[in-house]
Amino acid sequence: MNTRDQAVRLPPEQRHADELARLAAADKDAKPPGWQLSPRAVRSFILGDDKLQVSRKFYGDDPLVDRAIVTLMGHQGLMLVGEPGTAKSLLSELLAAAISGDSGLTVQGTAGTTEDHLKYSWNYALLLAEGPSLRALVPSPVYQAMASGRIVRFEEVTRCPPEIQDVLISLMSEKQLMVPELGRGSTEGSEAGRLQARRGFNIIATANLRDRGVHEMSSALKRRFNFETVRPIRDPKFEVELVLKQLQQELAGDEAPVEVPRDVIALLVTTFQELRSGQTQDGAAIKGLDAVMSTAEAVNVAYAAALQARHFNSGRLTVREIAGQLQGVMLKDGQDDARRVRHYFDTVVRERGKRDALWKAFHDAARGLWE
Repeated sequence: MNTRDQAVRLPPEQRHADELARLAAADKDAKPPGWQLSPRAVRSFILGDDKLQVSRKFYGDDPLVDRAIVTLMGHQGLMLVGEPGTAKSLLSELLAAAISGDSGLTVQGTAGTTEDHLKYSWNYALLLAEGPSLRALVPSPVYQAMASGRIVRFEEVTRCPPEIQDVLISLMSEKQLMVPELGRGSTEGSEAGRLQARRGFNIIATANLRDRGVHEMSSALKRRFNFETVRPIRDPKFEVELVLKQLQQELAGDEAPVEVPRDVIALLVTTFQELRSGQTQDGAAIKGLDAVMSTAEAVNVAYAAALQARHFNSGRLTVREIAGQLQGVMLKDGQDDARRVRHYFDTVVRERGKRDALWKAFHDAARGLWE
């Protein structure tokens, strides 16, 4: 079996290779230095192009995509901020795939991220045998992006300690990386000891709004980025379509089909939107949850419920499976959320159940889960 068939998740440049090829063949617009596609073609890759049979991959704020592309043509980096699950990482992947043909140059920000992850490290066997040399140097994703003029992605910047964020300031300001171990005494050493970023290099970073206060970015670092906020989807009809589409993609290729009624997905989306916003469709105020109630989480719930329906029940997705899978999402953040969920089911869901059989079945299925 081909390794592509075995991969759980291919990067977008492989997953959508045919679309990228069609866009490149039809692309007659000017390309910024180092870019694989023109800005217009990058936009089409992300937002879709019916004429070229290119699918839409990012849903929500189309002008945000335009602004992001414009930012990456300039000298500033792009910072995507927002609540967890709002597709910040997906958008950064798509931009990198379309612009550079490679979304894999990534630094994952954590408390353990070191300067080596941003600059370089060494193959110590070669270092001991030969001394400092380009052959012994192990380049970081940032180093590789600078050397080749590509986009590098930096996930969860605010998870990094301040001293690591300071390293990023220097790299973004000077657009060069020094390797002092290689020296500057010879022609080879001069070139090896100073890496100048090639045209096309830039950084897309992401940060969760819920991580404020973990390691707040300094003013100096913020000045190196243009900030764009990726917001949750607010249109319920639009979100229903998106969840249905992504669920069908998740289920595609499985041996046994699952029947997915649209009204069940609409109920799931309504529940997520109300508990996310702290307001019902009728405008009544309720207590929102601390747990992440994103579209991505809704897709995960729907997929898990569909698998349960296939393997343990009738093969038709019902609100019973939805109710069972919601527990793992809604009760991640302690007793406060548990109380809010019970109140939501005891008031909003119960009241709707008096007028709607589907909501009554949802209330009855969930009643024992929140006690």
